[in-house]
Amino acid sequence: QVELQYLHDYAGISSSVGLTANPIVNFSGVIGTNQLALGADLSFDTKTGILTKCNAGLSFSNADLIAALTLNDKGDILSASYYHSVNPLSNTAVGAEVTHRFPTNENTITLGTQHALDPMTTIKARVNNFGKASALVQHEWRPKSFLTVSGEVDTKAIEKSAKIGLALALKP
Repeated sequence: QVELQYLHDYAGISSSVGLTANPIVNFSGVIGTNQLALGADLSFDTKTGILTKCNAGLSFSNADLIAALTLNDKGDILSASYYHSVNPLSNTAVGAEVTHRFPTNENTITLGTQHALDPMTTIKARVNNFGKASALVQHEWRPKSFLTVSGEVDTKAIEKSAKIGLALALKP
């Protein structure tokens, strides 16, 4: 694979081509500032002549919020998200995401929050309009090394088993 990247203070471009008989060509680019950015990500299959990936996004951010609008899966999914830092000292934040799937005309609304119990331990929780609720506790026991315990339950089908997860991420 050959990859070419160009970075500038207000723009970035990356493209790659697989070194095969029928390569996939990838292109992504972003333009903007720390406050406002616009980007796209495309993939093209040279064998079939089909655009296999087409995503675009727009974001706005300032000191305590990030808002984004993305169009993914070749225009099939539109998402709007909002993240607001409530208290930077305790890393307390709230967020929301609204997603619309055009092929099925389905909407998903997700609300979430996070809070640092101490400088090394964070809790997060979220729930969506379909009744899926999940939470996690993440502890940084060494610099860049995390132990995470998570769980998810379908509140509309409480008789089904909940999902429990355990993750260990180690960095040297």
